[in-house]
Amino acid sequence: MNLLPALPNTGLRFRRIDLEGTPEIEARAEHVVDTQRSTTLGKGAVKVHTVEHVLAALAGAGIDNAVIELDANEPPIADGSSREFVRLIKEAGRVAQTDALEVYRVSAPIELNVGESQMAVFPHSGFKITCTSSDKGGRFTQFFTLEVTPASWEKELSHARTFCFYEEIEFLIKNGLIKGGSLENAIVIREDAVLTNEPLRYPEEFVRHKMLDIIGDLALIGRPIQGHVIATRPSHHANTELAKAIQAQMRRPLEAAQTFAPPPAPAPEAKPAPAKPSKSAPASASATVNSPTSTESLVRDGATLDIMQVMQILPHRPPFLMVDKVTVIDGPRIVAQKNVTMGEPFFEGHFPGHPIMPGVLQLEAMAQVAGILMMRQAENAGKLAYFMSAEDVKWRKPVRPGDILMIEVEMTKARGKIGKAKGRCTVDGEVVSEADVTFMLMDR
Repeated sequence: MNLLPALPNTGLRFRRIDLEGTPEIEARAEHVVDTQRSTTLGKGAVKVHTVEHVLAALAGAGIDNAVIELDANEPPIADGSSREFVRLIKEAGRVAQTDALEVYRVSAPIELNVGESQMAVFPHSGFKITCTSSDKGGRFTQFFTLEVTPASWEKELSHARTFCFYEEIEFLIKNGLIKGGSLENAIVIREDAVLTNEPLRYPEEFVRHKMLDIIGDLALIGRPIQGHVIATRPSHHANTELAKAIQAQMRRPLEAAQTFAPPPAPAPEAKPAPAKPSKSAPASASATVNSPTSTESLVRDGATLDIMQVMQILPHRPPFLMVDKVTVIDGPRIVAQKNVTMGEPFFEGHFPGHPIMPGVLQLEAMAQVAGILMMRQAENAGKLAYFMSAEDVKWRKPVRPGDILMIEVEMTKARGKIGKAKGRCTVDGEVVSEADVTFMLMDR
């Protein structure tokens, strides 16, 4: 495993260099596909297992942007804690970036009951975890509470090793798990005995490791939080469900603003002339039609948009319209589709006998989809979203006639007139291109 620096707004992401195309998975709660004994992220056929220990090390150190490069399907287990990852991060050092990531302050209590786990988070001036752990029989019940800072994380939690009960081992082996497990990287509890190759590192090492897991799983929120997490018998499933619930609370103010927006002014009786795209406008400019109600009603969570609705929002028209339908709108995330046919005009010259969709048009597709997402906010209705720049652009595989190009965009920043987003295009679940794009909103 290599930990690599990353540009602002990259977030934490895993890169599988052992697979063709070096696919990446962003460390986000929506990519969790399994929580049996550990947290697994997946996109299509690509998976990364046991992500929580390295994510805890990065989040505990206050690192927002990094690429975790792997040549296997999970990070090294090391000694079952985050100690080695912390050591490597300290040796490499940290660099303050100009585009600071905003901390999310939990605004109201959230409480969850997930199986035998009880999870809650309450507003708090810092980040605090209070945790109680035990097995099903109540054995080895431990309690610990901590205000988590980079210093307290490293000293009080990062050395705590993973552990399991002896009776679980047979089940884990039969299910293909813990193939490399030993007392070198885990503590085993057998009846009242603790089997370990060294003395316990903390009096409450078991519950502290549970808190380590909580920090790693909550890193999947994508932003640091201020709140007091209270957990009883936590699990990876419960941790990641709490992360999703916090993400939902983060989105709620925007949803409420759209729901309770004042009614629009009556439309004028005179029918306006159809709007025409300006010849002087940038090639990647996106806009809504004049009526503010069109975007408020169309671009909402859970909605899908057909081609006629897309053309109500974007000023682009064939052959420069790169969106055929929108399939997902979910908070800051949107997914759209472009059906690539042999009739596309660019195939005539790109290239004769070997038709390939130009990479810049894939980038343009991301820009248009991001433009749609920006128009979900009532205050942006009737404005143009000018495509300003693209960073960290990668074209990984050719797109050919007959492919269905899926365009996924997630807004990472929207302040004032400036918006930033991460875009990714896939075909059959494989990444073909990706980029970070920046917009400026302008009045028409």
